[in-house]
Amino acid sequence: MAVRLQDVAERAGVSVRTVSNVVNDFPHVRPAVRERVQKAITELGYQPNMTARFLRGGRTGMIALAVPDLSVPYFAELAGYMMRAARGHGLTLLIEETDGDREREVLFATGPRASMIDGLILSPLAAEAEDLSTPARSVPVVLLGERAFDEPLDHIAIDNVRAAREATTHLAHLGRRRIAAIGARPDHDSRMADLRLDGYHQALAAAGIARDPDLVVATPWFTRQDGYDAVTQLVRSGAQPDALFCFNDLLALGAMRALADHGLRCPEDVAVVGIDGIEDGAFSVPTLTTIAPDMAGIASRAVDLLVARIADRDGRVPVDDVAGFRLVVRGSTLAPSGGDLR
Repeated sequence: MAVRLQDVAERAGVSVRTVSNVVNDFPHVRPAVRERVQKAITELGYQPNMTARFLRGGRTGMIALAVPDLSVPYFAELAGYMMRAARGHGLTLLIEETDGDREREVLFATGPRASMIDGLILSPLAAEAEDLSTPARSVPVVLLGERAFDEPLDHIAIDNVRAAREATTHLAHLGRRRIAAIGARPDHDSRMADLRLDGYHQALAAAGIARDPDLVVATPWFTRQDGYDAVTQLVRSGAQPDALFCFNDLLALGAMRALADHGLRCPEDVAVVGIDGIEDGAFSVPTLTTIAPDMAGIASRAVDLLVARIADRDGRVPVDDVAGFRLVVRGSTLAPSGGDLR
């Protein structure tokens, strides 16, 4: 027979209302009482009826995460962190792959599909401001990444300029002077690429290194193949870089393979840094130096922001949050033997 609230109340010696307050994590419960109720819940194996709880509040208990491409390791790893963060709030996370398609990006924010969820965490590539304007949105939205909107929305991203500056400065401090940038997208609306190129240029200026347009290579996208092709282009052009700042880790992994195929040693001939901190970089040969965003922190903060927005859709001032990151130095920039594999 299922354990009831009344059973927990009797075991803890409190009222049913007090048990309900503890289960719903209401703050105004004395610590000693809360501890007693939680002990009774554990001893009896009580499981709250989450469906009934959410329905009473007019909610589904589900939120969604929409990202461009789950075959990209960064998004796949971030989705795992998001699932754990949602679970910590007693929520179920639905994951949508958008392929950077505008209609798919706004699928859960507007129209009938929005009735399935209480809120959306969105990493947009194509959505426009009008897609997420207050009249168009059916649910609260938290944005990830760099795409900017006039519409005030909760938002979290790393400081891409500072991250790129730190990656490039690391290479300059190693004595590298011909530092190439892999991943510029001048013919595309890519705010992320623009910001990372800006940070690269700032670091060159700070190090007293003149800009060389031949060392900035545009790529169609940010895949391993794009990184491979970019390095092949550099080698054939005779540009002779001694370091590569790649705008993400997949570009860097492809670039390192191309260096090897063209007879160049990494890091002795050409040092390489990426951005993303994906797990693959800890197992490449050599291991990849990278700027690693705090993915766990991004996920936790995004879910926290969405939960707060669900509870107070119109009253809170939108938050524009900056996530942390760290430079992880490994073999691709002459890290000591046994470098950081995290």
